[in-house]
Order: sequence, then structure tokens, then C-alpha cells
Amino acid sequence: MDYRLLGDSGLNVSKYALGTIPFSGTNGFEPAAGMAQETADALVDHALDNGINHFDTANLYAKGDAEIMLGKAIRDKRKDMVIASKTGFQLTESPNDVGATRINIEASIDATLERLGTDYLDLYYVHVWDGQVSVAETVLAMNDLIKKGKIRYWGVSNYSGWALGKTHTFAVENNLIPPVAHQIYYTPESREAEYELLPAGKELGIGNTIWSPLGEGLLTGKITRNQKAQPGTRQGEGWPEPYIKDKKLFYDLVELLQDVASGHDATVPQVVLAWMRERPNVDSIIIGARNKDQWHENVASYNLQLSDEETARINDLTLPEPIYPIWHRAMNTSDRASEAEKSYLEDFNAYMEKQDKDI
Repeated sequence: MDYRLLGDSGLNVSKYALGTIPFSGTNGFEPAAGMAQETADALVDHALDNGINHFDTANLYAKGDAEIMLGKAIRDKRKDMVIASKTGFQLTESPNDVGATRINIEASIDATLERLGTDYLDLYYVHVWDGQVSVAETVLAMNDLIKKGKIRYWGVSNYSGWALGKTHTFAVENNLIPPVAHQIYYTPESREAEYELLPAGKELGIGNTIWSPLGEGLLTGKITRNQKAQPGTRQGEGWPEPYIKDKKLFYDLVELLQDVASGHDATVPQVVLAWMRERPNVDSIIIGARNKDQWHENVASYNLQLSDEETARINDLTLPEPIYPIWHRAMNTSDRASEAEKSYLEDFNAYMEKQDKDI
């Protein structure tokens, strides 16, 4: 297992991380799975045995029950674990129990630490952008938690490029600690993060951590043009996310992934994770599993190496359409691109060159 310093921080995290959405499976998260404590313990042990030190949860997941289960799975292994959690979604009817406000952040961290049974978090995220509160309030509240020793570092999740830049700029211009990580949804079916978010993280010294690289259960290889999601799976139990922009492209992608997997005696999830692992500016990939077999399969993907031709086939099929100003920069000023964005602009330029502009 390889490790990366997360952004400009001194925090080393493994390339793969264990996500805990499938833990517990209560309070509206039943479709995401639900497992016995013994299984959660086994997943944590297997992660650590394979060099995975990064563990991700949130107070949203099963409304705290996932944190409780992860807390019990820590046992005597806390010093070997980098533990991240999040706050921001509304969990009760209280008007102050929501968002990136000081009152919510301070109340949430105490409850999270109690559920996890630990004195501190290594990484604490604002789960969603809050346009109703000043960036100053959020940054100062997170910096105060660092001073109090309740968290080591902080991050953001599901931000736009401008929101990420605004948050980082306020922090550094006021000699405060900026976010060191940004948690992003990114899959071979959904590559919009390549427009700005992934290069922005690299440029700003903010690590890019990827959530749900398998598309919240879409990219298992079990949902195809002729096979709908089955009961007992997240998608088959009515899970509302994610948004699919092009169903034909999705089915074409699944068939391509199946073809690549067959050439390696591998599975579709393993091919997706092998592709994701090599993408530019990806620091840590958060992977969930419903059971031990799925988790072992996902971790084993770290040894799968796709050929350049296989990678190109996936890239070419799913490259997002160049949007302004991306197409303009790719056409005219790609030679002035930074290292963080160069590979994306090269791909976009090649895409445009293949298009027929006979109008």
C-alpha cells in the first residue's frame, strides 16, 4: 500500500480507505447494508493488515450509529488509524443542528468523539457547502477545534471550485489553517471533477479524497442494459443517488468494464478501482463494502494493473464534454497549463480534434 501526504499537511494517508456507510444500516441507511459488529471488526483488521490506515465516517451515516460501530471496531488500534468524520447535514429538527456554523460544528464534534470513543479526530470535514454562513465563521470554528486538540486537521466535502477557493483564500490571508482535504464524488461515469476540482486541490495544497468510486453501487457489473438492480443491494433497495447524466453511456461503460475485467480474471469493481488509483491528483480513495468478501475483493484490486490500451479505452469512452472555458484553454493555451491541469487539457484537446466540425 502506498501513502500520500494529504495536501500540504503532514498527515500520511493510505491510497485506499475504508468507508463506513455500510456500517450499522439503521435510521434510513438500511439500503446501504448493515452489518454485525464482528464483520466491522474484521474489515478494520483486514484494512490494517494490508497497510490501509485511513478510515472515513460521518455523523450522517445511520445518524451516528456508523460512528458507534467504527468506535467499537477501533479497540486497541487507535494509534494505527487515521480517522475522519464529517458534519453539516441536519440530523434533528433543531434549527441550529445543521450546516457549517460554529454552534453545529462544536456540538457535532463532541457527539462524534463520544460515539467513536476517542479524544480526537485526525481529520474533520464540513460535509456540504453552507451558503448561509460566512466562511470566516467556519474557518475560525475549525481552527479553534485544532487549538483545543479535538481535531488534528480539517477538510471540506462536495464544494464547488469557487467555494473551495474562497475558503482556502480566507484562511491563508488571515494566517489560519486552511482545509487540507476535499472529499469529491468521482467515478469513470462521472468525471466532472476533472474540470476544476481535482486540479484546484493540487494547486491549493488540498488533498483530493474520493468518495464512492463505484458510483454508490452502480459500478458493480451487476447492473447492465439487460439486468436491473437486484433486491439486497443499495441501488435495488431504492437508494436515490447518484444522478446519471447519460444512461446509454453508463451501460456502454459497464460493458467495457466487463470486457476489461474478463481479460484479467478480475471483477468490474476491481477494474474501476485500478483505473481510479492511477488518475492524476487522486490522493486517497474511500471504498465501502457490504461484507468481508466484497472488502477483500476491493482491497485485492491494488495489485491489478491495467494496460495503457485498457486505460485509454475507458478514458476515451467517458471523457466529459469540454465546457467553457475548458475548450478555449485546451484549444489555445494548453502550453501554459500547470502540471495539475495539463493531462486533463491534453485529453480535452484530443477529444475536440476528433470531432467533426463540418457545419
